Amino acid sequence: MVSYKRLNPEDVQFSSGVLSEVRPVQEEVAVPEPEEASLLPRRPPCSVTTGLLVIGCLLLLLCGGWLMGTVFWLHGSSNQQPHKPPPPASGQTPDSKVQTGVDDAAAAARRDACSRTPAEWRFDCYPERSVVVTRELCEARNCCFIPVSPPSSSATRPSGKNGVPWCFYSQDFPSYSLVSLNDTVLGQKGKLVKDVKTYYPGDILTVEAEIRYETDTRLRVRITDPSSSRFEVPIAVPPATKKAENPDYVVEISKQPFSLVVKRKSTGAVLLNTAVAPLFYADQFLQFSTSLPSEFVYGLGEHRSTFLHDFSWNTLTMWARDVPPTEKTNLYGVHPFYLAMEDGGNAHGFFLLNSNAMDVVLQPSPALTWRTIGGILDFYVFLGPNPGSVIEQYLEVIGRPAMPIYWALGYHLCRWGYSTSNNTWEVVKSLRNYGIPQDVQWNDIDYMDKSMDFTYDLTKFDTLPDLVKDLHAHNQRYVVMMDPAISSTQPEGSYWPFDEGLKRGVFIKDADGKTLIGKVWPGLTAYPDFSDEVTHEWWYDNLQKFHEKVPFDGLWIDMNEPSNFLDGSTNGCPSNSLENPPYTPGVLGGLLRAKTVCATAQQKMSIHYNMHSLYGLMEAKASASALKRIVAKRPFLISRSTFPSQGMYSGHWLGDNRSLWKDLYTSIAGMLTFNLLGIPLVGADVCGFSEEPEEELCVRWTQLGAFYPFTRNHNAIDMKPQDPTAFSPMARTAMKQALLLRYSLFPVLYTLFHHAHVHGHTVARPLMFEFTSDVKTYGIDKQFLWGKSLLVTPVLDPGVDYVVGYFPEGLWYDYYTGISMRSKGEEVKLQAPLDKINLHLREGFVIPIQTPNLTLWVSSGQPLHLVSALSDDGSASGDLFWDDGESIDTYETDQYAYIIFNVTQKVMTSQVLHSNVEATYITVESASFYGVKEKPNKVLVNSQDAPFTYRENQQVLVVTELGLNLSRNFTISWM
Repeated sequence: MVSYKRLNPEDVQFSSGVLSEVRPVQEEVAVPEPEEASLLPRRPPCSVTTGLLVIGCLLLLLCGGWLMGTVFWLHGSSNQQPHKPPPPASGQTPDSKVQTGVDDAAAAARRDACSRTPAEWRFDCYPERSVVVTRELCEARNCCFIPVSPPSSSATRPSGKNGVPWCFYSQDFPSYSLVSLNDTVLGQKGKLVKDVKTYYPGDILTVEAEIRYETDTRLRVRITDPSSSRFEVPIAVPPATKKAENPDYVVEISKQPFSLVVKRKSTGAVLLNTAVAPLFYADQFLQFSTSLPSEFVYGLGEHRSTFLHDFSWNTLTMWARDVPPTEKTNLYGVHPFYLAMEDGGNAHGFFLLNSNAMDVVLQPSPALTWRTIGGILDFYVFLGPNPGSVIEQYLEVIGRPAMPIYWALGYHLCRWGYSTSNNTWEVVKSLRNYGIPQDVQWNDIDYMDKSMDFTYDLTKFDTLPDLVKDLHAHNQRYVVMMDPAISSTQPEGSYWPFDEGLKRGVFIKDADGKTLIGKVWPGLTAYPDFSDEVTHEWWYDNLQKFHEKVPFDGLWIDMNEPSNFLDGSTNGCPSNSLENPPYTPGVLGGLLRAKTVCATAQQKMSIHYNMHSLYGLMEAKASASALKRIVAKRPFLISRSTFPSQGMYSGHWLGDNRSLWKDLYTSIAGMLTFNLLGIPLVGADVCGFSEEPEEELCVRWTQLGAFYPFTRNHNAIDMKPQDPTAFSPMARTAMKQALLLRYSLFPVLYTLFHHAHVHGHTVARPLMFEFTSDVKTYGIDKQFLWGKSLLVTPVLDPGVDYVVGYFPEGLWYDYYTGISMRSKGEEVKLQAPLDKINLHLREGFVIPIQTPNLTLWVSSGQPLHLVSALSDDGSASGDLFWDDGESIDTYETDQYAYIIFNVTQKVMTSQVLHSNVEATYITVESASFYGVKEKPNKVLVNSQDAPFTYRENQQVLVVTELGLNLSRNFTISWM
């Protein structure tokens, strides 16, 4: 068996001879099917007769006669040394009772080979948790066993613990061989076989690998079982119709063992190298590993961590779970996608299209292992070459995010524990009285009657319809929570959602085909099966009926992992390999059914074992469809559980965080990660959900939250109020200023979401996206950008009036004053009193802003002010997307305006690239130019003199009283 070499990617070379052996052929090579074989084949018994004959011949030669030989044969000494068996054949293991000599040498050679594998290149052969791995257990799997510390008489390593694995794959571990390779319309298709079964049941000995050169920057590989169909994730991906003509990648294939290497054609960088560890393809255990070009890897949601992932033997488990954000724990969503940086600033991406429970292991080689327990291996490699284009290419596959309705970008307020509709109403009125902007009021589950969906408490929330009417009269909106689980214990005929659901057969079934019953807030509950279109119609009917009573504007879908207060169901779950698979990833609770429904539960598309992590996505899809029909506008939807393509239907909040400074910091990494994952409408609960909020923390969090793409203040029952009116006048004023700042920047944020929707851009953006040649930006997650132009540097520590921020090389302008700062790529200490969040404008950009008001409906009608941050050569550019803010598909139906702004050689021009009546309602009233080095003598607007001011100490030119129609081209020049 060919060795698995543990090498750095640049050390891996492929001889032309090896490659020539696997060039495509027109006819498939006939290869006999391998016989089933144990990992440790039996050694044939040694022949006694053969041994006696050999001894006889030796004695004949020594003594010279048959008689003497016969005597010695009859009277041989009983203490004669036993016969030494021949060395075992390849793949055979000698009987332990007769291991001596050559066998000891072979064992020593094997141990020596194992010891030569560097620790960082050891791939775990015994990943099971809660198992103490001994040498005997490890070597029974034909793997190497080397404790990483001085062994004692009982040196063992508990499996599943992070650290160098004691049990790891040997260099001759059995894997697949490529026995045929054929050309296809899109690329190549090969047959892989292996002769020896491994240690997981259901080993599939023959698989098919298809390599599709889909575009010049996108490669797809599918490894499937040709003899049996397996579950595949039911999301639409773009079909490829022809092979890429000039791909940016090179694919190299090795025959034995089978492996793939994907290189960037322009640099030779190795992006994927599966030769580092064996391929597994069993019914419930699929695994492959790859080297990585660097440790700069991002994505792999949803986990609470730094933005840049840790490669110190870090295992990230994916299986949707209801649990407050916790380190090293599988959380609400599943996103098997990563972005990786390469030397020189290039970037690539990798996406495994698989929804089963999985572990992703990062180790310091650097290398990564994908380990999933179902489905198929279906993965994409995206060539970028920069981080932004990687995300664009990823979203071309999974779908770009929806364009949000305008008020989604305003300030949202919620809490669990308002207790009554009148209390909710009083908070809304209080914000209005203090002049604090608010677009949306929410209610948590306490508005419901006995926590049941599609109801409201007619006693405590009797004025809820009037509250909603008042919100609408003030151009505000109302969002309600909906949990998926439906109460199953109400008297027959009294609760239409359950009765009708039973009639239509919309609920998930248990293994026996009966409605599965779990337990959530309303008590015993049934779970809608959103993989069934019948359920979508039932869900719409229920929402429509409730909307007639309470005309809500958007939905908050929570508890949709799906969550269950029980493990499985009221009747438990069957005892079988679905509930207790041969390998269980590191899910919280140790069981797939922990705090969710049984893995054996039956859904329309498949068993829950395959569908679990898709539940939130499918509920979001049903809910978005229903909202479009009910309100006939862009649907507003925030979901807790998410999966790739979720951004097409909903946004996401980062879950039940805590009112702690650490949570304030980690929210930035969560926000940036979800922008990579195609869900830019994302934010954390401002001020924290649980635990009592501190005033200083809440001020700083409101300042940061003003720059979340989705901004909502939310807290838990029995906690003190934490809306801005609950704090001191100084704190209240600081929060108000932060929110007004957000509202003034609405044109910038709205345009960024347009680019996310149309092009797949990020909204909140890591610095490394814009400064790929500056490695210092690769780990920054205490600052971020809005698009390309605005740098946000929040305070994340208590008791300070300053913050240290990193400024990449270039010219930066203080957003508030226009004062410039030139950086060589360095950290800068910035003043940050409690009422300020530092904001800087990058050279070379123009942004449009507005005078803020209490709602975005009013703010968005205000005149524009253009702010230009000039580069050294006096140039800058920017753009604005504008429509009615709420109609569906305005871009797709050409119902929008798009204007670009350019400044060059002391002249600003606007150019209307796409016109629409909405732009005629907006004027441009003023413009500021940062970095004007000399005071102008004259300013002309459309060739007419215009009033202006010049702040010499700041080098800022301000032109006022413009009155320009946004829908018409204009020029502003100075001399």
